[in-house]
Amino acid sequence: MSVAPKRPKGPPLNAMRAFEAAARHVSFVAAAEELNVSAGAISQHVKTLEGWAGTPLFRRNAQGVTLTSAGADLLPMFTVAFDELADATHALRNLRPDTDFHIAALPALAQLWLPRRLARVRTLFPQINFSVTAMETPPSLSRELFDLSLFIGVPEPAENQISICRDEIVPVCAPSVLTSFEDFNHCALLHDQVWIDDWRLWSETVGVKLHSPQKGAHFSLYSLAVEETKAGAGILMGHLPLIEEALASGTLVRADERSCTTGRFILMNLPHTSRQRSETRQIALALSEEVNRS
Repeated sequence: MSVAPKRPKGPPLNAMRAFEAAARHVSFVAAAEELNVSAGAISQHVKTLEGWAGTPLFRRNAQGVTLTSAGADLLPMFTVAFDELADATHALRNLRPDTDFHIAALPALAQLWLPRRLARVRTLFPQINFSVTAMETPPSLSRELFDLSLFIGVPEPAENQISICRDEIVPVCAPSVLTSFEDFNHCALLHDQVWIDDWRLWSETVGVKLHSPQKGAHFSLYSLAVEETKAGAGILMGHLPLIEEALASGTLVRADERSCTTGRFILMNLPHTSRQRSETRQIALALSEEVNRS
């Protein structure tokens, strides 16, 4: 009779992954956002790992969590292990004969900036299937299977980051609104919830006094704010890289010629060179060239 002894079992992989993300961020909420699960699920996974190890890895308090000494000692090894697993996953994915290229982008860029540029890139790379995922925060390109990300932010000294163009803002409205325009304090001001300080920044920079720079309608998506502005709902602080087509077509016009920069740029981020597809740099260059042609 063959012998099949019971072998020791390790902790669940998902529990280890949840611990690594939570420890790296020192936050269950940030780990949940990265892994696309609930903070409660992260907490339960961590409890499972702590139960298996027989020791606490986090201290919980009203302000959040902190690592115990045991958790801090484990983090470097877990991070290296999951980095290597991510490398292996990217390498395996890149073996597929049918090429899928995944782009993560800020919703405003995905809706207003990327489509025309990506249409041209598709003609240059007809063998590639391009997919776009709109998301509010940049993904970890070292962990997730995205080939490129596009967000608006402050540039950092990074080897695989490309600053595409400067973010510049100016008040815009529908032509019908401009015909009855008196001053900004007697008009409906429209706001994007992410860039809630746009009006204050612009008014302070160019010297226009606004009584209530945050008063008015607020929109969770910048593209919705743009459509409402086109419909004559009020005046929006236009981000020039995002409204270039609307200005060119005349569906939006400047309500004031004075503009200012926000200190941010459209940023293209690429994974580490070892995780890139053979076409990644060519696609990034093609998108950048299309910007220069705009």
